[in-house]
Amino acid sequence: MTMADYDSIGVIGGGAWGTALALSAARAGRRVTLWARDTALVAELRTRQSNSAYLPGITFDERLEATTDLAAAAAASALLLVTPAQTTRSLAASLRPHLRPGRPVVLCAKGIERGTGHLLSEILAEEVPEAQAAVLSGPSFAMDVARGLPTAVTVAARDGAVADGLARALASASFRPYASTDLVGVQIGGALKNVLAIACGAVVGRKLGASAQAALTARGFAELTRLGTALGARPETLTGLSGLGDLVLTCSSAQSRNFAFGLKLGEGRSPGDLIASGEKLAEGAHSARIAVELGRRHKVMLPLCEAVAGVLDGQMTIDEALTALMSRPLRREASSD
Repeated sequence: MTMADYDSIGVIGGGAWGTALALSAARAGRRVTLWARDTALVAELRTRQSNSAYLPGITFDERLEATTDLAAAAAASALLLVTPAQTTRSLAASLRPHLRPGRPVVLCAKGIERGTGHLLSEILAEEVPEAQAAVLSGPSFAMDVARGLPTAVTVAARDGAVADGLARALASASFRPYASTDLVGVQIGGALKNVLAIACGAVVGRKLGASAQAALTARGFAELTRLGTALGARPETLTGLSGLGDLVLTCSSAQSRNFAFGLKLGEGRSPGDLIASGEKLAEGAHSARIAVELGRRHKVMLPLCEAVAGVLDGQMTIDEALTALMSRPLRREASSD
């Protein structure tokens, strides 16, 4: 495959990350069509070249077509599916009638499906088996990408030629994708770091100090590594941009929705209030319990994920969860739990 195969990019989803990736693809010289359901948002993108609801203060000069016509966006030579993880199945089903066989569909959300425990690539294979599944993940904030600040991510597909072609097609002066064929590893890093960021945010919200935050991040990486290894992820993926890199960013900045969600929990807000308040989506809140179940299925201990799930399910308070973590049996650091 050559870069010419992906000279047009369809972006499905008009939120902050979808708009940022559309702008980045336009800067890379691609023809970009951005799809969103909201007619008012599409009108603003067309006439004011801005997305004030999701990227306040950002206006752009890049040329991109905004549309509410899913078929128009799906006609591109490669698609970026940039909608919340829990909507992947329904969006994939809607896309199927419009996709040609072998068309790359790049999954840009980070999560695990509730109820099934499926990774997003597994959902795509079930709903659109003729599509070529790919994943984009790594340490990146939508606002940084929209502003054209330097960002590096991983783009994975089982076919290395597809991954290489997508990386070349999306690369620009400020956006550097590294190609990989480890679909599982890239997805596990993105999904688990969201859960772990909630834990780190709660520690900061409780004002327990930078030492506790660093310890939690390190032990969180151990959990991510154990589960990723059990699922067949490669070590270099887990220590790379989409694993350790994304974990460090997300566990240390209030720009992260998941960290900010945990921060509010640590400050005393209840999970129910936060979820019901209509605040920006924290994917980790949806992935925590299913991550724990996935760990049990593969006989992998995930105590931090269990603590987050327990708090979100109302089974324990933040203080009870922290006490449970600090009172775990002492073991050597290389221990499996």
